[in-house]
Amino acid sequence: MRKLPFSKWLLAFSAAGVLASSPALAETSLKMAYALSVDSHYGAGADAFADSIKQDTDGEFTLEHFPNSALGGEREVIEGLQMGTIDLAIVSTGATLNFVPSTGVFDIPFLFRDLDHARKVMDSDIGDDMLEEFPKRGVVALAWGEQGFRQLTNNERPVATPEDAKGLKIRTTENPIHIKAFREIGILATPMAWPEVATALQQGTIDGQENPMSVIVSAKLPQLQKYLSLTGHVYGPALVLMSPSVYDGLSDDQKEAFKQAGKVSAQAMRDYVDDIEQSGLEQVKEQGMEVNEADHDAFVKAVEPVYPDYYKEFGEELVEAIRNTE
Repeated sequence: MRKLPFSKWLLAFSAAGVLASSPALAETSLKMAYALSVDSHYGAGADAFADSIKQDTDGEFTLEHFPNSALGGEREVIEGLQMGTIDLAIVSTGATLNFVPSTGVFDIPFLFRDLDHARKVMDSDIGDDMLEEFPKRGVVALAWGEQGFRQLTNNERPVATPEDAKGLKIRTTENPIHIKAFREIGILATPMAWPEVATALQQGTIDGQENPMSVIVSAKLPQLQKYLSLTGHVYGPALVLMSPSVYDGLSDDQKEAFKQAGKVSAQAMRDYVDDIEQSGLEQVKEQGMEVNEADHDAFVKAVEPVYPDYYKEFGEELVEAIRNTE
């Protein structure tokens, strides 16, 4: 092989170095995991995040979606963020209880009056302070997303008051904060894995379930349930999380871009919830579901006896600060 003169070799080497550092070759693909489909509120949040970060970093970072729990359940995903095997994730607070227990305060039933109240809390110092707890557990929290309010469905009767709910066997998540309030009302709370719910409803093993409108619609529950009662019993936040192994290596400008992408992602989830709250109701009514409003104040009064337990767990000052946010 003919040897190049040193000066030409140096020129070639320098050119290769320039190419290697060009934006096209420096593009970094990041993995974002979430439990639901790409057509869900999580998917909407992930899409918005991807668009924002690509634009604000001139294409330096791109996103690879891993929906439908492709990288594991939410707990495994958070552990992946801690270890650096997963770069980004959108998760529910049901998963963060094991890492930042104080996030469980937002799961207290009938704590929030409506979406406006919930969003004001999440956007306040209360929400910001909670985000600051995550780095202590080896995860960076970029923003609060949203799932919306959980509503009650069943095959027995409309539920307008706590008295109507008594004796109903309702599938719940394995969340002791929820279960405590349900039992106080008189609901026969039945923790069950989600994949088992459809069969249990068909066989009459349970009377109903509770979930946000997005799930009620996407899971085609009007085919299995007759009544939808707008109890709005639990607000469901979501979180946009990031691995410190990626975040800590970013420049200050890049960190700001990722924080902004988190906010854009959160807003996309809120927009999705706003839409499904209206369009979803219309869909389930068209599919034959009977929909009724519930007496929110009556339910608040019914669960009041368990609030001292929540005060002990999360602190009365914090719980009341949330309730009294205007």
